[in-house]
Amino acid sequence: MKIEKLELFEVPPRWLFLKITTKNGITGWGEPLIEGRAATVKAAVEELSGYLLGKDARKIEDIWQLLYRGGFYRGGPVLMSAIAGIDQALWDIKGKLLGVPVYELLGGAVRDKMKIYGWIGGDKPSQVVEHALKRMEQGFLAVKMNACAEMEWIDTPHKIDAAVALIDAVRNTIGYDKGLGIDFHGRVHKGMAKVFMKELDYLKPMFIEEPVLSENADSFALLSSYTSAPIAAGERLYSRWDFKRIFEQGAIDIIQPDLSHAGGITEVKKIAAMAEAYDVALAPHCPLGPISFAAALQIDFNCINAVIQETSMGIHYNEDADLLDYLTDPEVFRMKEGYIEKPLLPGLGIEIDEEKVREADREGHAWKNPVWRNADQSITEW
Repeated sequence: MKIEKLELFEVPPRWLFLKITTKNGITGWGEPLIEGRAATVKAAVEELSGYLLGKDARKIEDIWQLLYRGGFYRGGPVLMSAIAGIDQALWDIKGKLLGVPVYELLGGAVRDKMKIYGWIGGDKPSQVVEHALKRMEQGFLAVKMNACAEMEWIDTPHKIDAAVALIDAVRNTIGYDKGLGIDFHGRVHKGMAKVFMKELDYLKPMFIEEPVLSENADSFALLSSYTSAPIAAGERLYSRWDFKRIFEQGAIDIIQPDLSHAGGITEVKKIAAMAEAYDVALAPHCPLGPISFAAALQIDFNCINAVIQETSMGIHYNEDADLLDYLTDPEVFRMKEGYIEKPLLPGLGIEIDEEKVREADREGHAWKNPVWRNADQSITEW
């Protein structure tokens, strides 16, 4: 089971796939990625490959510790995203070797189906009512939208009122029996977040995500007093040590580690267990590709505190390819009445269309997130 080869593929719309092959021919797939920094993470995986070649692919925990602790500097988005993709691929290999899904290797499934939510609107919310209706027709029981476009450090009541009116229209369209996640996306600073959250409370959000940037997590406790909605965060936290601080503050209700950013299945399983001890729910972040989504589902089916799963199916980023396009059998992600049923295939539970991946890699991508400026041309959060 020694690792023989690593191959990386940059594929549209903005993804990076990793294939690891062992000497006995078993392959595993991972998705190491930072959106907009695919080439950087690719270089990190290539640099780490020297630690991997010739190693026993079954020794997942030892390899994870080697990659994390083998360098003097550790943590952060680039290294942890590189480790995440490698880790996903190793779990895929081990599951295939033993003929079972990854969740079986983690202790077995705790549920038979997992609720998912779909995105509506775009970076700057528009046509959200139309999109919400479409999601309901597709069978979703929950949706998420960006709360606003640019927001200055201290902004006008008019901008808050306009954003609330748009969210109100969505709530009245889908009703109160459906989930409505509202993503502040770190665009709102503390002074305006207090106002915004208070104004939204009557709409009973499923959660308010990243009310401020994660580096301002010390504000979460204050902000929680302005809403009855659960507060969610964690897509820009990369290890259990990052999450440790916000658990200790006691202000977060839902954590959102990303399986392609936060060290992969090995690390997110540990983060989820920590969250359970603090009575915090789990809803993995995943606006990414099929491998990352498959890895997230393996965690969801194993972790008792998993409540809902993000999916990138039909998300506004997916202009040149969508979640199902690189799978030989898209039916593995078929949604039924707002849920995806437990995957049964070994490993990550998906089969990648390698021919299509190799063809797409020849095209590649150069996706970067937008850079936004305020009216005075000062940089603002995207």
